[in-house]
Amino acid sequence: MSTPENIHTEFHRMLGREAKEAQLRQRGHVFWFYGLSGSGKSTLANALERKLVELGYVTKILDGDNIRSGLNADLGFSDEDRVENIRRISEVARLFLDMGVVVFTSFITPNRDLRASARQIVGEDAITPVYVSASFETCAERDVKGLYAKAAAGGVKNFTGKDSSFEAPADCDPDWVISTDDKSEDESLNELLEKVLPLIKQSDA
Repeated sequence: MSTPENIHTEFHRMLGREAKEAQLRQRGHVFWFYGLSGSGKSTLANALERKLVELGYVTKILDGDNIRSGLNADLGFSDEDRVENIRRISEVARLFLDMGVVVFTSFITPNRDLRASARQIVGEDAITPVYVSASFETCAERDVKGLYAKAAAGGVKNFTGKDSSFEAPADCDPDWVISTDDKSEDESLNELLEKVLPLIKQSDA
């Protein structure tokens, strides 16, 4: 997206991310949790945030439903609206990243193009996609929000996994995969902690 003619950015005069990271004594990073509704994205993001806060890290969760209740309340679930939803939240995630914050997002992000867009906006070196894997059947059985029952009755349009497709990561993708089909929340959380901490801990922290 090009910059409008009469817009003159001030990025070059502002304190950079490195200064904010030094102040917080941590490295900012965006962990992009994605997967089917009910796979455990928000559950794991919340559990991981609490653990990191206990360890003294400054964090922020950007949750799909929360964002759609405010900033993106004007968007639906068409392909075009999904693209704009991810664009906006990627820009917000980058703002927190520039503050040196450890960011967790929780969005279905159903296809590879959307995830590639998020990586481009945030920056390839500063984002880790985390695929929270659970089968459609497992998520439907959990149905924590009642969406699967509504979708089965025809009450939810463009429901991911039923009416709208979901693309799992390809073998060549660098995405982390956390399977919640066969792991407990504690097992998944411990696996994540082992991977997350080396990316956000400063060498002198």
